[in-house]
Amino acid sequence: MVAIIDYEAGNLTSVARALTHLGYENQITFAPETIAAAERVIFPGVGAAKATMETLQKRGLDEVLIDFYHSGKPMLGICIGIQILFAHSEEEDAECLGLLPGYVKKYPTTETKTETLKVPQIGWNEVYQTQPHPIFEGVPSPAHFYFVNSYYPVPETQDVVIGKTTYGFEFCSAISHDNLIATQFHLEKSGRVGLKMLNNFLAL
Repeated sequence: MVAIIDYEAGNLTSVARALTHLGYENQITFAPETIAAAERVIFPGVGAAKATMETLQKRGLDEVLIDFYHSGKPMLGICIGIQILFAHSEEEDAECLGLLPGYVKKYPTTETKTETLKVPQIGWNEVYQTQPHPIFEGVPSPAHFYFVNSYYPVPETQDVVIGKTTYGFEFCSAISHDNLIATQFHLEKSGRVGLKMLNNFLAL
């Protein structure tokens, strides 16, 4: 069973529908015992880092997620789920889970003669694979994925970066470390390639 972490935010049902479509049993839950017993965990959704961390701490799920990571079972973060993995976010000066060294930074608003880069970034953008990983099996490089974000992760070390995207500048959009995988883009909203990556994660 795949546990989808319920932290009082939206977009959880979209992930659940995608997993059901792929034929995998799943449950949206905030019960620590259910999460601990799951074969895999997905932390998806949209939201602000500080509010997300406050909800996790209120429900005791911050420690549950840390323990799950250390269990070695596959764990996937999507959108806000990649940002809270790092030590700190500029968004409301939030302290996050600290599973990976690094921080989360806000996009600069950039204006040139030819374009204005709006924040948040909303829409389709290319992801380039920077190193091979099973999550990318059968996925072309580059491929288009759907983004909704005002902040981006800045890992302390580049060895965890498996995908990058350009939005005025190049930034990290996918990471992997041991049993942990996370994407800034929304797999569940990215059509065929998004479903392929979800299926690759579920097959790990």
